[in-house]
Amino acid sequence: AHRGVWKNSHLPQNSIASLKAAHELKLFGSEFDVHLTKDNILVVNHDNDFYGIDIATATYAELLAKKHPNGESIPTLEEYIKAGKKLKGLRLILELKTNKLGVERTLEAATKSVEMVKNLNAEKITDYIAFSFEACQKIHELAPKANIQYLNGDKSPADVNTAGINGLDYHFSVFKKNASWLQDAHKLGMKVNAWTVNTEDEMKSLIDQKIDFITTDEPELLLQVLRK
Repeated sequence: AHRGVWKNSHLPQNSIASLKAAHELKLFGSEFDVHLTKDNILVVNHDNDFYGIDIATATYAELLAKKHPNGESIPTLEEYIKAGKKLKGLRLILELKTNKLGVERTLEAATKSVEMVKNLNAEKITDYIAFSFEACQKIHELAPKANIQYLNGDKSPADVNTAGINGLDYHFSVFKKNASWLQDAHKLGMKVNAWTVNTEDEMKSLIDQKIDFITTDEPELLLQVLRK
């Protein structure tokens, strides 16, 4: 589930309600996005702003001035993981967002995210993804046994694998432009995911190629395709 199950459930993206909805559908996992506030609190939200408040330059207290339409405040990563741990069988796919203030803040967010996962004993249910290659490398350094997938789509499976990152998570169009990459990654023992796949034709094509995971805004549709 991309940002939880939100589209057909009409729940806010990245809300705890949308996370619970992913569990209700018995999905493999739910992806969510993590940012670092000015005062070093990790929060879960997709965009760089939370209803107009810039996350990177705001304090957590300032973010509490706004709420999701369902009444939820912006979740902290701690709250989100604690909620996820109660949803047995659901993996937490933690996307570390690239901080607009620079690489240093992005790596700080990576370090704090790994520490939070460890402190909450959530290592066995948490996978990591990031567009920042440096962040993926930092996560691997701090959590060498973790599943980590690189998102940006600009590096070959061999280049990613050499860096110690054990997965690819590329937009589905990347696998069309680089037809051998999915199989190349599998030959290296890597897991492969494609995002964000929202049509039946694209889902079927990737399933036929034996992709490991599909990230979608339409999990109900994907479940129907998989049952056929």
